[in-house]
Amino acid sequence: MPSAPPGLDAAQAELLGRWLPVYEVVDDMSWGVLETTVLRVETPGGPRVVKAGGPADHHLAREIRAHREWTGPWVAGGRAARLIEADAEAKLLLTEYLPGRLVQDDPAAADPATYEQAGALLAVFHAQTSVVDGTFERRANAKSLSWLEGPHRIAPDDVARLRALIAGWPEPPAVCVPTHGDWQPRNWLIDEGTLRVIDFGRADLRPPLEDFERLDSGEFVGRPDLAAAFTSGYGSDPRRSPAWQRQRTRAGISAACWSFRFGVRELEQRGLRMIAEVLAGA
Repeated sequence: MPSAPPGLDAAQAELLGRWLPVYEVVDDMSWGVLETTVLRVETPGGPRVVKAGGPADHHLAREIRAHREWTGPWVAGGRAARLIEADAEAKLLLTEYLPGRLVQDDPAAADPATYEQAGALLAVFHAQTSVVDGTFERRANAKSLSWLEGPHRIAPDDVARLRALIAGWPEPPAVCVPTHGDWQPRNWLIDEGTLRVIDFGRADLRPPLEDFERLDSGEFVGRPDLAAAFTSGYGSDPRRSPAWQRQRTRAGISAACWSFRFGVRELEQRGLRMIAEVLAGA
């Protein structure tokens, strides 16, 4: 069995050795922000991807659930990797390796055809099932208020206004569907014009708006053609819902606070900009 690869503890390395008696680590694809290690390995059966979570990680359980319950339509069409092995307790999973270039920083990131595919893929993912969650809005509001209690660089006057805004929101039942949770070009691959999807560490049952927010505050800014292509592929535009303002506000708060904690300055600035835009329109 190979020596323990970087980022895996002894138990994870031992389990991986049972899954793959022979392998070689050829690339470390980890982002370096969260306690998640992502390795490309070569095996006699072809390339594979190993993902391992650290002690405080809570993303691997979400990823395993997504692979087991929701990625089927994408896997069947060659748009997502097939799960090979997984152990939620060990925080370890093994999948196929998907060919393609990361869309982020690639010319495909500016191509409307990419976003039309992304919208169509997302529509299939969302359409698989739905549940009515009577407490989603209340929990989401409480989480935003909790973020505001922690460390951040949001101006005190803005914090007070945000708290007042949240206190006045209705909390209706929400229709929740399988969401990717981080739907943007850094989690898409392009291969000879075909879009594929990676990283399900934030997947969960949420309102569909969750998968529109990151694009709306990022790639769609100044590019209405990309937004139009995406909604054309998706088949509708959930951003017209009255819940959109609540979604954007909560997303701005979490982006500003989370990124301050982890030192991701670009995302922090995006979150602060979103907060300013929301408050300007309040």
